[in-house]
Amino acid sequence: MTSMKKYVAEFIGTAVLTGVGCGTAMLVGCAADAGCGYILTAFAFGLSIVAMAYSIGNISGCHINPAVSLGVLMSGGMSTSEFVGYVVAQVLGAFCGSAVDAVIFGLGGVTDMTGGFGANGLAGVNGSAIAGLVVELVLTFIFVTTILGVTDSKFKHGSFAGLVIGLTLFFVHIFGIGLTGTSVNPARSIAPAVFAAFTGNAAPLASLWVFIVGPLAGAALAAAVYKYLRAE
Repeated sequence: MTSMKKYVAEFIGTAVLTGVGCGTAMLVGCAADAGCGYILTAFAFGLSIVAMAYSIGNISGCHINPAVSLGVLMSGGMSTSEFVGYVVAQVLGAFCGSAVDAVIFGLGGVTDMTGGFGANGLAGVNGSAIAGLVVELVLTFIFVTTILGVTDSKFKHGSFAGLVIGLTLFFVHIFGIGLTGTSVNPARSIAPAVFAAFTGNAAPLASLWVFIVGPLAGAALAAAVYKYLRAE
């Protein structure tokens, strides 16, 4: 499969994840005391992964997340140049997803229940960047470790991999939404933060570094730990 087709697949997948996941949060809200919206948002992100895993997974591996791509890179599953191409495609795809949300919720007159394009924030951890980093690092570690394990060619998980990965993303969102909004994905965080800033809400952009550093650190740790555990 040519690299360009992989990049296009990653663009599409990340656009779907960001557009549908963040769009659901914008539509139903995801406050911890609003159980229905909270769970629906978690499901939207998890099911987006399932849908994309079984559609573009055979093309690009369905990373649709720079943190996942970093984990694969550190595990020897891709080259540095391919990693860069994946990340660029993922970020552009996330912007496409947020742009679609902007059209729907801006021009369409639909109420944005989150007030910020489904962007991540630190309100649930009382504004603490350290707590936010810990949450994102731990949740990304769990998510990426699961991906590395379930896609490991040494073990035969077969056609269940996409479902397991989607359910794991749902699982980490259940814990993380009320704390940071759950990123575990820098691309998914960058685009909504930028769009929120354009509408006058600069708070997500100010804390954006947490949702870049935390997931990447968690992914790097996951790759290192899994590599150690898997070694003969």
